[in-house]
Amino acid sequence: MDIIEIKSDSLAEKYYKVKHDSGLTIYVYPKDGYSSTYAIFGTKYGSINNTFRVDNGEVVKVPDGIAHYLEHKLFESEDGDAFSRYAKTGANANAYTSFDKTCYLFSCTDNFEESLEILLDFVQSPYFTKETVAKEQGIIGQEIKMYDDSPAWRVMFNMLMNMYKNHPVRIDIAGTVESIAEITPEYLYTCYNTYYNLNNMVLCVAGNTSVDTVLKIADKMLKKCDFHEIENIFEEEPEGVLSPFVEQKLPVGLPLFNLGFKETAPKKRVDEKTLACSEILLFLLASSTSALYRKLMDENLINVSFSYEFFEGEGFLGTIFSGESRDPEKVAEIIKEYIEDLKKSGIDKDEFEIAKRATYGDAISGLNSTDNIANIITDFDFSDRELYTYIDAIANTTLEEVEKRLCTMLDVEKTTLSVIRNVE
Repeated sequence: MDIIEIKSDSLAEKYYKVKHDSGLTIYVYPKDGYSSTYAIFGTKYGSINNTFRVDNGEVVKVPDGIAHYLEHKLFESEDGDAFSRYAKTGANANAYTSFDKTCYLFSCTDNFEESLEILLDFVQSPYFTKETVAKEQGIIGQEIKMYDDSPAWRVMFNMLMNMYKNHPVRIDIAGTVESIAEITPEYLYTCYNTYYNLNNMVLCVAGNTSVDTVLKIADKMLKKCDFHEIENIFEEEPEGVLSPFVEQKLPVGLPLFNLGFKETAPKKRVDEKTLACSEILLFLLASSTSALYRKLMDENLINVSFSYEFFEGEGFLGTIFSGESRDPEKVAEIIKEYIEDLKKSGIDKDEFEIAKRATYGDAISGLNSTDNIANIITDFDFSDRELYTYIDAIANTTLEEVEKRLCTMLDVEKTTLSVIRNVE
């Protein structure tokens, strides 16, 4: 079992990476002077992973929403649920499923070792029966219906459904009422045994802890897993969007919008330099200090809800601008015109430097948050990136690199505008 120290001389920070004998990759980021500790136990398995094969075997297709369903079910056991156990240690526990990962987490100020034992225990102890699966179908079915009525949720998924033709990122993370009705204990065990293999998982702990403390618990709780090759299978995705515009009516005050720019996804997740250039570019384009933001605000077309996101994962890549507006179509038109003008005129050097410093500052300030540290290291492990390499990439990014990124990142011919307007 090798313990690797990952150090940043420029930041005077360090953390540790361990490939445990069980197969699990473990990260420990001690923070001197911190009273709290945050732990996250994640698997590289999300809602998009609905078709796969293991060790070049037969292709398996499972119902949509099963990763989210499995997240719910893992908290249960024959003896009760994990939340009841956490209540005794005082830890604050939660979990989430995204497009490409499922994570279980807790934060605490006391009883860290006991809480970590609970985390490693229940995630490794699946318990599925026909009765408990049927019960959960009703609960998650209600959750799905609630999200179907949520304007903020619908505006995003309407956009994704019209941006992507084949990639399962277009499918709601929780699935549909119909798809979850197909879930059985057998499906759950198939997905669990495939993706909850420790070789496909990461444990990251940040805060008031040490490598020795975490490894002592890991040695006690982890069950050795044999490595298996997992191949996620996706249909080929065309370069263009399925539809440039989609509208739905729901009870809202101001109309909501998501404007998505689709980009051809590489076979591997983007590297640290590409991510750094993308984040700097988006800050320059659409932060509250940008000329575009000021123009939209001055024309009373957006409010403080306006935001942007670099959106990427296995097989999907894009940029999303979102917010509230009395005239979403006009906002989309101005954003696209601004991008085209910027491609022709080039990026102002002073504006680039401001955006670069701000992006670097955000990355550095994130090191003061234990939950941010643990979540970003987990995500970076799953995407073959490293935290300090990313921060250094921001510091060393040039204006020329960001201008080059602008040419490939935001294609105004590959956009989808999703709008939610009031029912009246």
